[in-house]
Amino acid sequence: MSITENLKSISEELASFPKVKLIAVTKTKPIEILLEAYQAGLREFGENKVQEMLPKYEALPKDIHWHLIGHLQTNKVKYIAPFVYMIHSVDSLKLLQEIDKQGKKSNKIINCLLQIYIATEESKFGLDEQELTELLENQDFKMLKNIKIKGVMGMATNTENTELISQEFGNLKNIFEKIRQQYQGENIDFQEISMGMSGDYSLAIEQGSTMVRIGSKIFGSR
Repeated sequence: MSITENLKSISEELASFPKVKLIAVTKTKPIEILLEAYQAGLREFGENKVQEMLPKYEALPKDIHWHLIGHLQTNKVKYIAPFVYMIHSVDSLKLLQEIDKQGKKSNKIINCLLQIYIATEESKFGLDEQELTELLENQDFKMLKNIKIKGVMGMATNTENTELISQEFGNLKNIFEKIRQQYQGENIDFQEISMGMSGDYSLAIEQGSTMVRIGSKIFGSR
């Protein structure tokens, strides 16, 4: 099937869930393939690496919303701050402070999601619930004016066990609801739960995902 046909099939599937946005994961895909996806109507593109996102941003139409979904180092923020639509993978106050600083330079407020660690496997990235609470209660966080926390992001364990995956997604939804009720502030506007990829997005939607990050199901396996 072509990219257009794949997209049509996924869009039909998502039509029953009007709150769910499709983020096309474009990592490793060349410009011409992304252009095909653009021509098929896609406007939300997700990249894992800053160095891959930059040339694609330069080459492609400017009405694309670029989402940084991979781990972001503080020294790379300045390159994407002027144009990035949302950063899904924020996992520290230090990173938020840098995003805020670069947002100020670009005269814009940058949308961010806090990455929460929900999987059973070892991972270097993501906040646990206690770290999340500490971050949101930190006075330095409350001073940030050029970021907006739009919600949370998480990745389930890479396993065939659908029960475990559903449980992890359910945990993220619970954390989201708890935080949404407990914390208000000028830089907090909890709306989005970014969870679910090509292999598990149906389970994520069942558990309340509002953003699914799909790559291979659109573009084929790498």
